[in-house]
Amino acid sequence: MSFTPRFPHFLHGGDYNPDQWLDRPDILDRDVELMHKAHVNCVSVGIFSWARLEPEDGVYVFAWLDEVIDRLWKGGIHVILATPSGARPAWMAQNYPEVLRVNDRLQRMHFGERHNHCLTSPVYRRKVHAINTALAQRYANHPAVILWHLSNEYSGDCRCPLCQEKWRGWLKDKYGTLENLNKCWWTSFWSQRYTDWSQVEAPGPMGEVSNTSMWVDWRRFSTWQCKTFIENERDAVKAVNPELLCTANLMERFWDYDYFDLAEAIDVVSWDSYPEWHSGDDVQRAAEFAMNHDLMRSFKDQPFLLMESTPSQVNWKPINKLKRPGMHLLSSLQALAYGSQSVMYFQWRKGRGGAEMFHGAVVDHDGSENHRVFRDVAQVGQALETLESLYAQPRKKAEVCIIYDTQNRWAIDYAQTGHSKNMRYYDTVNMHYRSLWQQGISVDLKDMRTCTDLSGYKLVVAPMLFMFRGGIEEKLRAYVEKGGTLLMTYFSGWVDEFDLAYLGGTPHGLMDVMGIRGTELDAIYPHDENALVMNDGRRFAIRELCEIPENRGAETLGVFENDFYAGMPCLSRNRYGEGTAYYLSAKLEQAGLDAIYGDIAQALSLTRALPDNLPKGVIATERGGAVFLQNFSGQEQRFSLSEPYTDLLTDEAMQNITMPANGVMVLKK
Repeated sequence: MSFTPRFPHFLHGGDYNPDQWLDRPDILDRDVELMHKAHVNCVSVGIFSWARLEPEDGVYVFAWLDEVIDRLWKGGIHVILATPSGARPAWMAQNYPEVLRVNDRLQRMHFGERHNHCLTSPVYRRKVHAINTALAQRYANHPAVILWHLSNEYSGDCRCPLCQEKWRGWLKDKYGTLENLNKCWWTSFWSQRYTDWSQVEAPGPMGEVSNTSMWVDWRRFSTWQCKTFIENERDAVKAVNPELLCTANLMERFWDYDYFDLAEAIDVVSWDSYPEWHSGDDVQRAAEFAMNHDLMRSFKDQPFLLMESTPSQVNWKPINKLKRPGMHLLSSLQALAYGSQSVMYFQWRKGRGGAEMFHGAVVDHDGSENHRVFRDVAQVGQALETLESLYAQPRKKAEVCIIYDTQNRWAIDYAQTGHSKNMRYYDTVNMHYRSLWQQGISVDLKDMRTCTDLSGYKLVVAPMLFMFRGGIEEKLRAYVEKGGTLLMTYFSGWVDEFDLAYLGGTPHGLMDVMGIRGTELDAIYPHDENALVMNDGRRFAIRELCEIPENRGAETLGVFENDFYAGMPCLSRNRYGEGTAYYLSAKLEQAGLDAIYGDIAQALSLTRALPDNLPKGVIATERGGAVFLQNFSGQEQRFSLSEPYTDLLTDEAMQNITMPANGVMVLKK
């Protein structure tokens, strides 16, 4: 699938900041030459250029950008053009203080940093719309420009009077009456009932901090606010040329907004990927970022773009370690394997100052190409050119769907139970994902709203689905009844979409489907010992959480080993309609999940990227009929495959394989 019809190829390049070098034309001339040597074909321009583009209120200066884009185009380099709303100029903060955010302690912020703007401010929205329109009118039909990059890493919220009033308006639209709001927020607790809309303020440390229903709604409101802001940006540029698509770069482990919802406002999902390689367990890190890639693909059920990565190291983590030899190619092609149509970097050239002058870049401060990092980048560019035949080839339809829901995560984070404020929902989902990933089984990730049709999946996994919304219980019931296989875990179906506890037992509406009712949730200390003991004698340690079950007809596959619930079912299976429902009542160590999913994969004959058993840490991922073989084990691996393949990267025949640490191959029969 091509998001860039003017240039339908894998994109390779980076965040280019020529406005930092306008006094050095020699450097700008040299950049195009270096881009060719690095096999770069596209750069992102203008992300933080507002102060250069509009140095005075209403005065646009485009001559420098004209020259930059024309220079790139003459040099055969394509442009992803950014809108500059991520960082406003100083004159705007001075002339229009309302554009600055108010923090959660109700303090108006001063000019500085980026993303320090109010998403509600009519002035800011008007100024953004105006400059976006001006950029579109000048460049939307330029042959070099292939995509819009809206702002940069949308984030944060504001509690200014404008936002407080917008918040109340959003609540009025949702609830209609104060009585409905009081009911759904359970405000009779602690005498929190509201008698006038003006009494409702955003949650935060200066006011209400404990009403979990309010907090979940605040996160929904913040998502809505950001979505309408994106739409304001998108509509401005697409009004000039509707065929030029828009992206916005999303982030890893960012929960302030619901990305499933936000993705509806953009044409193309892109994201910024910064794994901490070589920090202890690269296999675990690779599983996490494989799931991130699959999430980005799943948001719109289409390929995505890797908009930012680093060719070497970042500068903003506590420890900023260099990528070891081979890791840059390996991690870049991992993104490609899961559906990326690009490998892009922050940044092309290191700046001389500012917060990120030591952030990794293709070109270092000395301006030379004679660096290991530059050679690594060129190697990736050559690999993308070699693999061009895969550009129009997506991943095959997955047979497994994991339900991962951001709003559910909010509810879990605000819940005061179990390991309060440390329930590790994302990490738990990733453990389930990892068990399938290690087997080379493709996975989709859907939230409760977007999983409208589950019938095409052989297996649906619902870990820690604490909040039920969007009629998910009926969707899962119908799925199992018609022959599907469901695996659900402890801490599921406890609250409704308003974050109010269900009455009548958990998992709500599915106790007959699961054959189990969850009763009490036991949070165990790190020194506590318990285990799942399978009927065949296999034993797997339990960590953090146990849910004490009441068996309502399910077949017991394994029991708790210790404590007062020893002998009770920990893993059960229930036949319902034409399908099967598994219920896991505790958080297992990874080895236990691996065993369970190994059994289920065999029973369901789930398709694997390769039929062979690979060494631990060697991962096979299918895309377009090719298999990306990735060695995250940290050491050389030797193994044989049952059939011969050709490595598309080297054109060599492969069956008896020696893979170096951080090695990668792309195999085809």
